[in-house]
Amino acid sequence: MQTQTPVNVSAVVLTFNEERNIAACLGSLAGWAAQIFVVDSGSTDRTVGIAKELGAEVVTHPFESHARQWKWALATLPISSPWVLALDADQSLTPELRSDITARLSASNGTSGPAGFYVNRRQVFRGRWIRHGGYYPKYLLKLFRRDHVTLDETELVDHHFHVTGATAILDGDLIEDNRNENDISVWIGKHNRYAVLQAREELARQGDGGVSPPRGSAFGSPDERTRRKKHAWNRLPLYVRPFGYFFYRYVLRLGFLDGKEGFIFHFMQAFWYRLLVDINRDEIRQRGRATDERVGAGSRSKSPVVPR
Repeated sequence: MQTQTPVNVSAVVLTFNEERNIAACLGSLAGWAAQIFVVDSGSTDRTVGIAKELGAEVVTHPFESHARQWKWALATLPISSPWVLALDADQSLTPELRSDITARLSASNGTSGPAGFYVNRRQVFRGRWIRHGGYYPKYLLKLFRRDHVTLDETELVDHHFHVTGATAILDGDLIEDNRNENDISVWIGKHNRYAVLQAREELARQGDGGVSPPRGSAFGSPDERTRRKKHAWNRLPLYVRPFGYFFYRYVLRLGFLDGKEGFIFHFMQAFWYRLLVDINRDEIRQRGRATDERVGAGSRSKSPVVPR
């Protein structure tokens, strides 16, 4: 049997308590990627042991945010390849995706060609592929030249890799199947935390002096189109937009064809989570107003100094 020569790419995987997911992720990389790194943020289950058994080099680093964790990993790990494949522990490559990456990188010449590649994510929820509701195809920039990439630390939830240079789209799918979320309480707990962060991020984008990304273009890259949609979303009225978004995904984009699991996913992700973000935005804004009023009342209550 002929041994496959590893592709000149370094795969980096972030983990925290991923014993249900890490084997599928690393199994799709084993014998194919030249280097496999796992950056763990303090798992208390078997994640680290499984990763080492499957040949990954494991390092530990405290987690602050996804963007900061990735910046640390890219700056610190002994990455030998000019190409980095950035994965979460619940993501794995299909054979078609591996083959296309192999072909593209083999054909690349020095620094010519794209600086980054988008992959098509295949979202799996509780064992079912979510094919409708605008969730497939969904393109994520996951493969990039290490010296061409940047991250935005103001992105508190949905981090993105940004590259200077041309991009292209790969054939094949990246399967995202978080088996931890087969327990719906895990999904709810995670998105409850995300809703607070998302609310803070949206308010920071709208506030005076906030750092706002470019609005994006309807005819640009997948990330530019996403930025344009987010800009429009943030201008919609609170408490109304979750209803509209769920109707758009479940009815207009045929999310009802995804069956029982699809109903749960689209309702919880498009409506419940977005409503929770709006509630948190409202609460944060009201607390800010209350603080301003207390400060103003305190300054008014001071007796003026009257000259004698």
